[in-house]
Amino acid sequence: MSTIEKAVTKLTRDNTGRTETNGQQQSEQLLANETSAVQRQAENTSASQDAYASSHTVQLDLAMLERNNFVSLSKERRLINEEYRVIKRKLINNAFGVLSKTLQHPNLILVSSSRPGEGKTFSSINLALSIALEQDKTVLLVDADVLRPNVSKTLNISHNLGLTDYLQSTDVTVPDILLSTNVERLKIITAGSPHHLSTELLASERMSQLVNEFATRYSDRIVIFDAPPLLGVNETAVMAAMCGQAVVVVEENRTRLAEIEQSVSLLPQEMAVGFLINKAHRNQGKGYGYGYYYGAS
Repeated sequence: MSTIEKAVTKLTRDNTGRTETNGQQQSEQLLANETSAVQRQAENTSASQDAYASSHTVQLDLAMLERNNFVSLSKERRLINEEYRVIKRKLINNAFGVLSKTLQHPNLILVSSSRPGEGKTFSSINLALSIALEQDKTVLLVDADVLRPNVSKTLNISHNLGLTDYLQSTDVTVPDILLSTNVERLKIITAGSPHHLSTELLASERMSQLVNEFATRYSDRIVIFDAPPLLGVNETAVMAAMCGQAVVVVEENRTRLAEIEQSVSLLPQEMAVGFLINKAHRNQGKGYGYGYYYGAS
C-alpha cells in the first residue's frame, strides 16, 4: 500500500376539499378562481426559471477533450469513464441519498487539493462531464479558483463576465455569467476578473445568497466548485464552509501525509470528505496508466 493510500485509510478511519357549495354558480366561480390561481402559479414558475436561463452558449471541443484523456461523451467504452462513474456514484448518493439529510447543501461539492499541480481541475472537469451523462441529473461547474483560474483555459472557452464580476456588481446577473454548453446537462460559470479582495468577495452575503440559490433552485442539480488548493489560500476554507461535500485530490508519490492531514483539518468536520488519488500507477493491462480511487470519511 502506497503512502498516499495509507494516509487516505487513516483519515477515513478518523472522519466518520374543497368544501362543497350548494349553488351551481358558486361552484363554477370557485372552479374559475382555482384555474386562474394555477395559471398564475405556472406563469410565476416559468418567469422564475427564465430569470436563471442563460443567454450564452459555448462550444466545448469534445474531440480535443477525449484526446487529452478526459471523460468521453461518445459511445465508446473507455477506462476513464468507468473510473469516474464509480466516483460520481458515491457523490450522487451522498447528495440525494440517506446521508443528504445530515449534510448542509449536499449537492454542492468542493474539489481541491493540498498544493497546486495535483490534478484538481482535471478531476473537476471529469466529474462534471461524467455527471452530465446521467439522464436525471444536471451539473453546474463553477471555477472558484479566482486566483489561478484554470477551467476556462483547459476547456478553451472565454467569457467577459464570471463569478467575481457577479459578486462585486449588482448590475451583473446570474444569466450574465451562466454559460450553457453543447453538453445538454452541463453549465459553466468562469472565475471572472481578478480581484484583490477575492476572499472578501467569496465571504460576502451576495455569495452566500448565490450559493443558497445553487443549492435549492433545481432539485436535480449538482454544483462542482473547482477551488484553489487548501494550503496557504484563505479562499478555499471560505468556500468549504458553504458546501456539503469535498473531494481532496492527492497525487500518488508526491502529496505528503502531513499535507493531507493539514488540508483535511481546514475543512468543516460535518462535511462528507472523499479522497481522489490521481496519477496512481497501476498494472491495468490496458488503459492510461493512471488510477482514480475514492474513499469517503
